[in-house]
Amino acid sequence: MADEKSNAEAYWKANVRLIIGCLIVWALVSYGGAILFRPWLSGIPIGGTDLGFWFAQQGSILTFVALIFFYGWRMNKIDKKFGLEE
Repeated sequence: MADEKSNAEAYWKANVRLIIGCLIVWALVSYGGAILFRPWLSGIPIGGTDLGFWFAQQGSILTFVALIFFYGWRMNKIDKKFGLEE
């Protein structure tokens, strides 16, 4: 019983760590890249516009989609590690 409890605690600790990491990336890209770092990124051209505008429009969306796939891939690995795979 104690072993199951410690296994569950380790599983949720890994899960929360992954979620916090994804949220940090999400915040840096959406808030940092699109708002805070926009003046410094404005001189870098990409796709016919500057990099700051690109982050605010397409870059944030693409990063969010990549985070969804990354989260799914990592959770599958965590599930296998703790014997909870489907």
